[in-house]
Amino acid sequence: MTRRGEDNEAGRKRKGQRRSKRLPAGMLGPRPVVAVVGRPNVGKSTLFNRLAGERIAIVEDVPGVTRDRHYADVTLGGREVVLIDTGGFDPESDDPMKEGIARHVTLALGEADVVIAVLDGSSEPTSADEATAKLLRRSSKPVVWVANKADNKTKAHEGLTHYRLGMKELLSVSALHGHGMADLEQRIATLLPEEGGGHAAQYDESIPRIAIVGRPNAGKSSLVNRLLGEDRQLVDARPGTTVDSIDTLVRRGDEEWVVIDTAGIRRKRGIEETVESVAVMKALRSVERAHAVVLMIDGSEGASEQDARLAGLIVDRGRALVIGLNKMDLLDEKGRKRAIEHTRETLAFAPWAPIVPCSAKTGRATSKVLEAVGAAIAEHRKRVPTAETNRFFEEVLEYHPPPTQKGRAVRLYYVTQAETRPPRFVVMTNEPEAVHFSYQRYLVNALRERFGFQGTPLRVTYKKKTRKP
Repeated sequence: MTRRGEDNEAGRKRKGQRRSKRLPAGMLGPRPVVAVVGRPNVGKSTLFNRLAGERIAIVEDVPGVTRDRHYADVTLGGREVVLIDTGGFDPESDDPMKEGIARHVTLALGEADVVIAVLDGSSEPTSADEATAKLLRRSSKPVVWVANKADNKTKAHEGLTHYRLGMKELLSVSALHGHGMADLEQRIATLLPEEGGGHAAQYDESIPRIAIVGRPNAGKSSLVNRLLGEDRQLVDARPGTTVDSIDTLVRRGDEEWVVIDTAGIRRKRGIEETVESVAVMKALRSVERAHAVVLMIDGSEGASEQDARLAGLIVDRGRALVIGLNKMDLLDEKGRKRAIEHTRETLAFAPWAPIVPCSAKTGRATSKVLEAVGAAIAEHRKRVPTAETNRFFEEVLEYHPPPTQKGRAVRLYYVTQAETRPPRFVVMTNEPEAVHFSYQRYLVNALRERFGFQGTPLRVTYKKKTRKP
């Protein structure tokens, strides 16, 4: 087998490993962040998809197609990491969405543990590439330089002209065809921080960590100040005051929480300052470190599509979720009722998340936010005894057995709770792929009706029961 054939075969095996070893979304602990950066149209999104093992980012042969960052939990060289695809930056563009390369790269470097700098190996280095190289050489962060689009030996040789930018090592890869990915993954793995290093939590793991997230000016810092009983965080009516994620220890009687205040997150098309695009990354890392998340929503404006995106991200990461519907002091009784109804409609995919109407400014019901968070964390960590699970499952099969799918009789043998944080149940069956989505939804609802799990995502997976030889 040729080297290229071996590389492709290894890539196929690693792709399968990534899918099977991918870190569960609910697992806590800071994972290293690997950011893919580069100017427009060098193949960043294609490389991101190749490393992620699936088509996640939008790929099109038009500069500037990537408008939002994309995130994926992947395994590279045996290590679980958060891989981030970034929009292209161009110092010569007049487009306000493409801020200056110097500020963008400098700030992004402050958050990533390893940077993959992608170059177009099929063309000569540009002034944007030169500016990037100058900044990265001054950075203390490890950088892997990649000459992409090395689709054959000739193009791989042409890509070596980028050595003139001054890097010590340049990997020739083809993200489109998968060439050189084994060397790239191995190089990334050698540069990652040690296990438990990097952005590790500063507090004991037993102390619950609560991230406060939301759009700018939703009242996140005001809530933290109210919980602290002092003006610890800077509060300003102008959006974007908080530009970093700040950890604060809160004590109430015998209870302790670590509250993480974060920068406001808005859609990228609304970002006017480069610093805010990096603040988004910081806020998302805070969700990664948290046990529970309070999504603050400005009730006077109403829940928005962006609030729904944030809630979806929190659910996807497997964190306990409480909705803080803030600024209720600005609404009358009818307005408060409409705000609650609209929020529930907008976040209909998470009906289990409690909504707490409150006013961080006046302090109304802010203590109830902590109470709801405490209850959600308890449900997030709940483990149902096996005997109770078995009784529940027997009743489900007696009153509502799974329907036959395309002539295949679906049999469910037993269910067990495999994990907590978030709770995950595994159902053993003869036909995992034949369990209809409506029945899957029914089983999740039945579990919630019997055991609660309010305030936390709930996972149910189906696994094929193998016969013993």
